[in-house]
Amino acid sequence: MILKAVAATALLTSISAAAAVADTDGFVIWQNFIAFENRHAGAAVEKAGYRLDSNGTARTIPMQAMRSETASPIVDALFALAQVEADGAKTKALTDGAYNHGKPIACDCFVTGVKWPFVWTRDSAYSIDLGLAWLDPARSRRTLDFKLSDVREASAQQGLYVVQDTGSGGSWPISTDRVAWFLGARRLLDDKAFADKTYKALKDTLAQDKQYVFDAQFGLYRGETSFLDWREQTYPVWTEKNVRFIAESFALSTNVLHYEALRLAATMAQARNDAAAAQYRNEADALRAAIDHRFWREDRGLYMSYIGPADGPQTIEAYDLLGTSLAILADIPAPDRARKALANYPTWPAGSPVIWPEHRDAAIYHNRAIWPFVSAYALRAARKLDDGKRIAHELLSILRGAALSGSNYENYELVSGAVHVEDGKWSGPVVNSPRQLWSIAAMLDAVVQGVFGVDGDKIEPKIPAELVPMLFGTRNEIRLHLADRDIVLVKPAHFDQDNLLVAGETERKGKNVRVQLRSAEATPMALRFNSVQFAPDTPEIIPTAPKIADGSHAPVRFWLDGKPVQTWKPGSDQALKSVEIADTGALQSLWTTRVDPTSQLESLPGPIVRLGQFDDVGGAWPRTWTPTRDGRYQLRLGYENPHGPINTGVTAAVKTLAIDCGGEAKQSAPLVMPHTVAKDLSTAAAFTAKAGKKCTFTLEQGFNMSFLSRNRLYTGEQGGEKGPVNDADYGTLRIVPLP
Repeated sequence: MILKAVAATALLTSISAAAAVADTDGFVIWQNFIAFENRHAGAAVEKAGYRLDSNGTARTIPMQAMRSETASPIVDALFALAQVEADGAKTKALTDGAYNHGKPIACDCFVTGVKWPFVWTRDSAYSIDLGLAWLDPARSRRTLDFKLSDVREASAQQGLYVVQDTGSGGSWPISTDRVAWFLGARRLLDDKAFADKTYKALKDTLAQDKQYVFDAQFGLYRGETSFLDWREQTYPVWTEKNVRFIAESFALSTNVLHYEALRLAATMAQARNDAAAAQYRNEADALRAAIDHRFWREDRGLYMSYIGPADGPQTIEAYDLLGTSLAILADIPAPDRARKALANYPTWPAGSPVIWPEHRDAAIYHNRAIWPFVSAYALRAARKLDDGKRIAHELLSILRGAALSGSNYENYELVSGAVHVEDGKWSGPVVNSPRQLWSIAAMLDAVVQGVFGVDGDKIEPKIPAELVPMLFGTRNEIRLHLADRDIVLVKPAHFDQDNLLVAGETERKGKNVRVQLRSAEATPMALRFNSVQFAPDTPEIIPTAPKIADGSHAPVRFWLDGKPVQTWKPGSDQALKSVEIADTGALQSLWTTRVDPTSQLESLPGPIVRLGQFDDVGGAWPRTWTPTRDGRYQLRLGYENPHGPINTGVTAAVKTLAIDCGGEAKQSAPLVMPHTVAKDLSTAAAFTAKAGKKCTFTLEQGFNMSFLSRNRLYTGEQGGEKGPVNDADYGTLRIVPLP
């Protein structure tokens, strides 16, 4: 180890004077040496490969079959390192303490990371979409196939479904981003058997999500943000103990994934002469319009990460880079709005945070962090928009993180770019793993598509002129050697500093492709530095006597059904004794936020308090109740679900409530009952009734992830090897008129 450190120091000393060009943000664009936040990295070409020093620790990286040849040994070494680490992620057997009692499970596939030697749906899907599909298509198919399952219970709804992994409140349908699977699968459809299986899973999974997750009133799919699945990290802190808010909310990223799945379904159905193609296309078009309308926040020029339940807050100060990038890549916004959304998303010198604003009351993980795979999607979005500044920024962020840490780590602290920062109980990233699969894929994509512009059969480079010194140096051309092609990019003789270098004349001879770059004007879009980092703390109110509970000095705003009704300013003469609300008899929803008086940033919402004239209906099933007035009603079912912890498992209770109100058409709605830490109420169902006409309520079997055959191997909690569990301890039905 001492010898390695000495060698590393010598390496740094020998290359520290190499061509380094300072950029406008004060850090360094480099060829073979970088310095950032008192850390250094360097690389050099050796006879058999590369030597990479990462802040005093050196390693030799063997030359790989696929390689880049640029003026930057760091770029070339990191591309080789990604391939070495991808090889390290290959396995014949998976292990996880929550499956098969920790014993190996046969699977010739990719594992998620050094600390995650298993296959997880979203990690694998994003990784395959970003780069593993072309690196090892056969293994990628096997990896995805491991996350498909039929149903082990004959009485349950049959089909071939994508597995939603263990998660918040007992998994699906609190977490609903399993359709990310199809982002990866769409890259691998040249295999007919796999394509047919994909189409079957696509039809069945979309049908199931439409039944249990789709909200016809909003035109959106409910459920948690994709990948941002550590509740209190990104949702209000009180969701740590109650995830019903998450189950009833709508997430930008998860809805974009459903949109992409519907578009793929339409394409695959049309290719198979399936009449369902038109329906899928219509549903996709409607969903696209709903996403653009519901999530766009005009006063911020950003897409919100999520919005609340139908009777909750629809304007939330929460934004995330993955959702924004996926929306842009899916053509959800018109071009002008897309450019505005990316330009307005804040960034820091080390890179772009996966969420903004950050939260003081949460540790570093998703909060206050850069995740390279998300940066890779932001890089793709920037390329789509010809945003040269953002292309350079996200590309350098991906490269810098791996260079300084010596591996493709999962995440980095936002300000320092380090793999760990001490900050008391907020230290983190709380969990971090080297050789993380989607970070490996991000590096592959950063070089193959980010630098050379290769995406499938297309070669469309978009190199910011500011990166030419790093990538070309004194060279006239750079090269990429892939398994099926050798690509050469030739530098133009003249270009302006604000321009992009794009493909001009392209010559193809066999597997050799030669692209003459040309200078293209691009509309400059400045990066948004110097944003306020933290949101105000989330307030809490006590329903019986509203008051401020956390001692913050930011003003508190009270919201009633989405409209502000009162603001209380600490230290003022105004005494907060009560918030007066007229009793209409119908449902009213009250919550609070804090507002920073300087930045005007708003906190996440406090707990929702629901007011109205409620009827409680108990007894044996079926239960009956007679309304006293015509109209729409909301109901929730009291329950406790003790079948797993609040943060994991596969046993969220999911039932269908059949509603028969005499004279009305029969109605039904799903009721979701996540794992609980105390008595709670289910998700809401709305129905129509007439005064004096008795309504009968019947609770019918639904579906959860414990019904999947794949979860026979789940041994971490209930719902696994001993059979499906889809139940709860039921209380009364709580019914209230809707306005």
